[in-house]
Amino acid sequence: MEKVYKLTKRQLNILEFIKKNGGASNQEIKNCLKETFEDISRITIVRDINLLLKNKLIDRKGKGRNVRYEEFIKSAVLAYFDVEEYFKKGPDERKLTFEYFNFRIFSQFKEIFTEEELKNLKTLNDGYKKRIKKLSPAILKKEFERLTIELSWKSSQIEGNTYSLIDTEILIKEHKEAEGHKKEEAIMILNHKKALDYILNKKSDFKKINLRKIENIQNLIVDNLGISKGIRKKLVGIVGTRYKPLDNEYQIKEALEKMIKIINNFKEPFSKALAAILMISYIQPFEDGNKRTARLLGDALLLAYGACPLSFRSVNETDYKKAVIIFYEQNSARFFKELFIQQFEFAIKNYFLLENQ
Repeated sequence: MEKVYKLTKRQLNILEFIKKNGGASNQEIKNCLKETFEDISRITIVRDINLLLKNKLIDRKGKGRNVRYEEFIKSAVLAYFDVEEYFKKGPDERKLTFEYFNFRIFSQFKEIFTEEELKNLKTLNDGYKKRIKKLSPAILKKEFERLTIELSWKSSQIEGNTYSLIDTEILIKEHKEAEGHKKEEAIMILNHKKALDYILNKKSDFKKINLRKIENIQNLIVDNLGISKGIRKKLVGIVGTRYKPLDNEYQIKEALEKMIKIINNFKEPFSKALAAILMISYIQPFEDGNKRTARLLGDALLLAYGACPLSFRSVNETDYKKAVIIFYEQNSARFFKELFIQQFEFAIKNYFLLENQ
């Protein structure tokens, strides 16, 4: 599985130097490092370069003395950013590649996963599909209930909801609201359940998506919260970033139609789900509930094609928010893709298990 590796400061310097100059030779890299790192050996530099090559962050061009290294980008949406370094600067200090919505993103959203990643995801999912065939209807229902509770809790938590997982379970199972919490928090959680119930009852409908189906999810997600339903007609701001989404209804609809076409054209559910989660979050088509709608739509696409849905239970909400912000500001899906793969692996290992597992 391809990962977003944590680089040393020296390795990051090499990568940034190569990116900035459009490529570099061994000698140029050595000269660059001498300015910052004293007494660095040739072997150390070679080791660093080999690590960057192995992790597909750079590519080797030419032979012998003519060897040069360039940034390896199979897709523009998979550019590498050191997350820790990136967020050392605040939103007003960070250099944004895209401060406004980038319509070129649609032509770049093609190969999100590598062949190796897709093979790994499919192998994991094949095991899930075999397992659920052996589960009794009662156990299957119970597992979907558990996943619903944990998804409703985590998805709400990402949006600032303060309910605990136990409080969420009691709310969904017994309809008892937790003391010391706002009514809106309970509604937010219960709306997740309503939306997921809707999706589970209409799984096959999401093999092909359209605007109405996306709006149906958003309608359920924001029900009884005093939030407008349907495509927004005014500008929205996003906490923690200078990125500004589209500000008029016509362009929003145009962006959604292009997104829908891309999602429907993907041949496997993993790219469909990842694209849906990121692009709904990026377009921000609704007044509120965008990221919640995005996560539920992602699961709808996975379920439609017999793939295991995600609960996001183990995701760190700060990492999740950072991954989305990097996509807003740099159009890089690399960090979010790693989180997606991790959450899929988590779901496979924790839900719909047989008794001997």
